[in-house]
Amino acid sequence: MTNRQYYNIVKQTQPGDVVYFDFQKISEGFNITPKNQMQYDGVVVNKLVIIKRTFVEKLLKRKIKKKLDLYLQYIIDVIDDDSDSTDGSGLNEILGELSRYKDIIRYKYQKYLGEEYTLLMVQKIELLEYELKLKVMKMLERQKSYDDSYENMNVNGKSR
Repeated sequence: MTNRQYYNIVKQTQPGDVVYFDFQKISEGFNITPKNQMQYDGVVVNKLVIIKRTFVEKLLKRKIKKKLDLYLQYIIDVIDDDSDSTDGSGLNEILGELSRYKDIIRYKYQKYLGEEYTLLMVQKIELLEYELKLKVMKMLERQKSYDDSYENMNVNGKSR
Protein backbone atom coordinates (compact mmCIF):
# COMPACT_ATOMS: atom_id res chain seq x y z
CA MET A 1 0.00 0.00 0.00
CA THR A 2 1.34 3.43 -0.90
CA ASN A 3 1.21 6.42 1.35
CA ARG A 4 -0.62 9.11 -0.59
CA GLN A 5 -0.17 12.71 0.38
CA TYR A 6 -1.90 15.73 -1.07
CA TYR A 7 -0.29 19.15 -1.27
CA ASN A 8 -1.39 22.62 -2.16
CA ILE A 9 1.32 24.82 -3.62
CA VAL A 10 0.61 28.41 -2.69
CA LYS A 11 2.31 31.62 -3.70
CA GLN A 12 3.53 33.42 -0.61
CA THR A 13 6.32 35.82 0.24
CA GLN A 14 8.80 32.98 0.67
CA PRO A 15 9.38 30.95 -2.49
CA GLY A 16 8.94 27.21 -2.39
CA ASP A 17 6.41 27.01 0.44
CA VAL A 18 4.41 23.81 0.25
CA VAL A 19 1.39 23.37 2.49
CA TYR A 20 -0.32 20.05 3.21
CA PHE A 21 -3.87 20.01 1.88
CA ASP A 22 -6.64 17.40 1.88
CA PHE A 23 -8.23 17.09 -1.58
CA GLN A 24 -10.78 14.57 -0.37
CA LYS A 25 -13.06 17.43 0.70
CA ILE A 26 -12.96 19.23 -2.65
CA SER A 27 -15.61 18.21 -5.16
CA GLU A 28 -15.11 20.95 -7.78
CA GLY A 29 -12.00 21.29 -9.86
CA PHE A 30 -10.46 20.34 -13.18
CA ASN A 31 -8.47 17.09 -13.10
CA ILE A 32 -5.28 16.74 -15.11
CA THR A 33 -3.27 13.56 -15.40
CA PRO A 34 0.32 14.21 -16.47
CA LYS A 35 1.47 12.24 -19.47
CA ASN A 36 5.16 12.81 -18.86
CA GLN A 37 6.87 9.43 -18.53
CA MET A 38 10.28 10.83 -17.67
CA GLN A 39 11.80 9.33 -14.50
CA TYR A 40 13.41 11.58 -11.91
CA ASP A 41 14.13 11.55 -8.19
CA GLY A 42 11.69 14.31 -7.29
CA VAL A 43 8.03 14.34 -6.39
CA VAL A 44 5.94 12.09 -8.63
CA VAL A 45 2.71 13.75 -9.74
CA ASN A 46 -0.06 11.32 -10.66
CA LYS A 47 -2.96 13.75 -10.65
CA LEU A 48 -3.34 17.51 -10.58
CA VAL A 49 -6.57 19.23 -9.56
CA ILE A 50 -6.88 22.87 -10.54
CA ILE A 51 -9.36 24.68 -8.36
CA LYS A 52 -9.05 28.31 -9.45
CA ARG A 53 -11.73 28.89 -12.12
CA THR A 54 -9.86 31.62 -14.00
CA PHE A 55 -6.77 29.44 -14.33
CA VAL A 56 -8.86 26.50 -15.55
CA GLU A 57 -10.53 28.75 -18.10
CA LYS A 58 -7.20 30.06 -19.42
CA LEU A 59 -5.78 26.55 -19.57
CA LEU A 60 -8.76 25.13 -21.46
CA LYS A 61 -8.90 28.04 -23.90
CA ARG A 62 -5.23 27.54 -24.75
CA LYS A 63 -5.74 23.78 -25.10
CA ILE A 64 -8.76 24.20 -27.38
CA LYS A 65 -7.00 26.83 -29.50
CA LYS A 66 -4.00 24.54 -30.08
CA LYS A 67 -6.21 21.60 -31.06
CA LEU A 68 -8.35 23.71 -33.42
CA ASP A 69 -5.23 25.14 -35.04
CA LEU A 70 -3.99 21.59 -35.71
CA TYR A 71 -7.33 20.58 -37.22
CA LEU A 72 -7.48 23.78 -39.27
CA GLN A 73 -3.98 23.26 -40.67
CA TYR A 74 -4.81 19.68 -41.61
CA ILE A 75 -8.04 20.74 -43.29
CA ILE A 76 -6.29 23.51 -45.22
CA ASP A 77 -3.71 21.01 -46.45
CA VAL A 78 -6.45 18.60 -47.53
CA ILE A 79 -8.55 21.24 -49.27
CA ASP A 80 -5.55 22.70 -51.11
CA ASP A 81 -4.52 19.24 -52.29
CA ASP A 82 -6.54 18.80 -55.50
CA SER A 83 -4.89 15.55 -56.51
CA ASP A 84 -6.53 12.15 -56.17
CA SER A 85 -4.02 11.09 -53.54
CA THR A 86 -6.26 12.18 -50.66
CA ASP A 87 -8.12 9.23 -49.23
CA GLY A 88 -11.83 9.54 -48.44
CA SER A 89 -11.47 7.31 -45.39
CA GLY A 90 -8.93 9.73 -43.92
CA LEU A 91 -11.39 12.58 -44.36
CA ASN A 92 -14.17 10.56 -42.74
CA GLU A 93 -11.84 9.76 -39.86
CA ILE A 94 -11.03 13.44 -39.30
CA LEU A 95 -14.77 14.23 -39.48
CA GLY A 96 -15.34 11.70 -36.69
CA GLU A 97 -12.56 13.24 -34.62
CA LEU A 98 -14.01 16.71 -35.08
CA SER A 99 -17.43 15.48 -34.01
CA ARG A 100 -15.94 13.79 -30.95
CA TYR A 101 -13.97 16.91 -30.02
CA LYS A 102 -17.10 19.06 -30.42
CA ASP A 103 -18.90 16.78 -27.95
CA ILE A 104 -15.99 17.02 -25.49
CA ILE A 105 -16.14 20.82 -25.61
CA ARG A 106 -19.92 20.78 -25.27
CA TYR A 107 -20.27 18.35 -22.40
CA LYS A 108 -16.97 18.29 -20.54
CA TYR A 109 -15.58 21.82 -20.82
CA GLN A 110 -18.81 23.85 -20.84
CA LYS A 111 -19.06 24.09 -17.06
CA TYR A 112 -15.61 25.71 -16.98
CA LEU A 113 -15.83 27.89 -20.09
CA GLY A 114 -19.40 29.15 -20.06
CA GLU A 115 -22.22 28.96 -22.57
CA GLU A 116 -21.13 31.78 -24.90
CA TYR A 117 -17.54 30.64 -25.46
CA THR A 118 -18.62 27.01 -25.83
CA LEU A 119 -21.18 27.98 -28.47
CA LEU A 120 -18.53 29.95 -30.36
CA MET A 121 -16.13 26.98 -30.38
CA VAL A 122 -18.88 24.58 -31.46
CA GLN A 123 -19.73 26.92 -34.36
CA LYS A 124 -16.07 27.01 -35.41
CA ILE A 125 -15.89 23.23 -35.38
CA GLU A 126 -19.12 22.96 -37.35
CA LEU A 127 -17.63 25.29 -39.97
CA LEU A 128 -14.58 23.03 -40.22
CA GLU A 129 -16.87 19.99 -40.53
CA TYR A 130 -18.83 21.72 -43.30
CA GLU A 131 -15.66 22.41 -45.30
CA LEU A 132 -14.54 18.81 -44.93
CA LYS A 133 -17.94 17.50 -46.01
CA LEU A 134 -17.76 19.68 -49.12
CA LYS A 135 -14.36 18.20 -49.92
CA VAL A 136 -15.70 14.66 -49.43
CA MET A 137 -18.66 15.39 -51.72
CA LYS A 138 -16.35 16.77 -54.41
CA MET A 139 -14.14 13.70 -54.13
CA LEU A 140 -17.17 11.40 -54.48
CA GLU A 141 -18.41 13.32 -57.53
CA ARG A 142 -14.95 13.15 -59.10
CA GLN A 143 -14.75 9.42 -58.36
CA LYS A 144 -18.23 8.84 -59.80
CA SER A 145 -17.41 10.72 -63.00
CA TYR A 146 -14.16 8.76 -63.28
CA ASP A 147 -16.02 5.47 -62.85
CA ASP A 148 -18.64 6.50 -65.42
CA SER A 149 -15.99 7.43 -67.97
CA TYR A 150 -14.22 4.11 -67.34
CA GLU A 151 -17.46 2.18 -67.94
CA ASN A 152 -18.06 4.11 -71.17
CA MET A 153 -14.58 3.19 -72.36
CA ASN A 154 -15.30 -0.50 -71.74
CA VAL A 155 -18.69 -0.38 -73.46
CA ASN A 156 -17.33 1.44 -76.50
CA GLY A 157 -14.35 -0.92 -76.79
CA LYS A 158 -14.08 -3.90 -79.11
CA SER A 159 -17.25 -5.19 -80.68
CA ARG A 160 -17.42 -8.61 -82.32
